[in-house]
Amino acid sequence: MKAYVFPGQGSQFTGMGKDLYDASSEARSLFEAANHIVGFDITKTMFEGDAEALKQTNVTQPAIFIHSTIAARMMGKDFQPDMVAGHSLGEFSALVAAEALSFTDGLKLVAKRANAMQRACEATPSTMAAILGLEDNVVEEICDKIDGIVVPANYNSPGQLVISGDIPAVEQACVFAKEAGAKRALMLPVGGAFHSPLMEMAREELAAAIEETDFNTPIAPIYQNTVAHAVRNPGDIKLNLIHQLTAPVKWTQSVRKMAEDGATHFTEVGPGRVLQGLVKKIAPQVETAGV
Repeated sequence: MKAYVFPGQGSQFTGMGKDLYDASSEARSLFEAANHIVGFDITKTMFEGDAEALKQTNVTQPAIFIHSTIAARMMGKDFQPDMVAGHSLGEFSALVAAEALSFTDGLKLVAKRANAMQRACEATPSTMAAILGLEDNVVEEICDKIDGIVVPANYNSPGQLVISGDIPAVEQACVFAKEAGAKRALMLPVGGAFHSPLMEMAREELAAAIEETDFNTPIAPIYQNTVAHAVRNPGDIKLNLIHQLTAPVKWTQSVRKMAEDGATHFTEVGPGRVLQGLVKKIAPQVETAGV
């Protein structure tokens, strides 16, 4: 069975999507439509912008979404998933590729998500850190015993868990993690505490937009971040998307469940190879590829 997975923030690179733009008139029309939807020339930044320009949240998230969804569209009849999933932002790409959302509605939601998250970051100083080399339950216990807000945010692969919260609490958790035997505890260069209670303001803003958007039953089940199992009901998909901003990304659990449900081939659609590496760590028996 074939699973298609879609990357999240961090996979961007200068020149992303240019090959698609040059190869197809259909792709060009989608890129041009994207410029209109987001209200600025995002394709110029994607094709020519430097790393700093691409790192801005209001650019990064829609840029990765645009690249991923157009790449899936250009696969044509070769895109026949038995299941799909996306890492954080990538969940929106997966939903569009699986026809649960239109390209236009998906991009509008992603742009709103990016802007809402940016405002939440500016409202409360916060950060994230990657903890490497500890069991998930050990990191969870460390977070539980710290005063302040710090929570597991991204279960990326066995031995790699990203935590999120207010700056003093995250710094304290890194100290405790090293004392507990972590190989590394790295503060990440991000502007906020994604997938934590500190994103509540953004969650409320995005929830209203999601509720007003029409969702269809996807052509294949989507394994959503918050629940880590197959979902096809549009109402459930909406609810899980709303919770996603303040809940952890259960990527390890999702990939394991997809493999348990029969996935033998995982194809990453979009920029970069991050998810291929994570999938191989989680389910080494499966085959991986990229588009």
